[in-house]
Amino acid sequence: MGFMSSFRENLGGWIRKIFKKKRARIGLYGPPNAGKTTLANRILKDWSTGDAIGTVSPIPHETRRAMRREGLVINANGSSIELDIVDTPGMATKIDFKEFMAFGLSETESKKRAKEATEGVIEAIKWLDDLDGVLLVMDSTEDPYTQVNVTVIGNMEARKLPLLIVANKMDLPNASPSRISAAFPQHSIVPISALEGSNIDDLYQAIATHFG
Repeated sequence: MGFMSSFRENLGGWIRKIFKKKRARIGLYGPPNAGKTTLANRILKDWSTGDAIGTVSPIPHETRRAMRREGLVINANGSSIELDIVDTPGMATKIDFKEFMAFGLSETESKKRAKEATEGVIEAIKWLDDLDGVLLVMDSTEDPYTQVNVTVIGNMEARKLPLLIVANKMDLPNASPSRISAAFPQHSIVPISALEGSNIDDLYQAIATHFG
């Protein structure tokens, strides 16, 4: 009886492991205007109701609070994973209210936004304690070897968080995903255009493989 009870218990656990749906809470991180919210909106459009998670704007730090959507099931080449997506504010080492005034905002509004953006960075860092992995979105038209990118990657490596780099904006003529690969060769990189959807299926497959 003891053997049979043990066998049934082990068999039940084995079956549960096979049929248990993979689930991961993934954060979208990166510098301001790298395309995090555009990518989050693209993922929602492809795998959910299509409702946007946030507003996209040329003004930096448009996203100043973390936005979360749960239960997105991504299927890619036979792999399936259920994601909770967290779109985080743009990471920055310094936020100056004059950045916002350059876009025509008043001094009062600019100072308010700068304060909110600073609080958003702190919130994004705190979210790292509750994540299973990170999509680090970089603008492939810019130099990837910045203090922000190096600091963010170092922080995630120290936490041993699974990390997938998304080289965004490959639709632009001066895009160079290879520069990102050269700067951070220790991490997997997928070049995409979140705006146009180029290479997005490769990203979904990488997500299913990397975080599953």
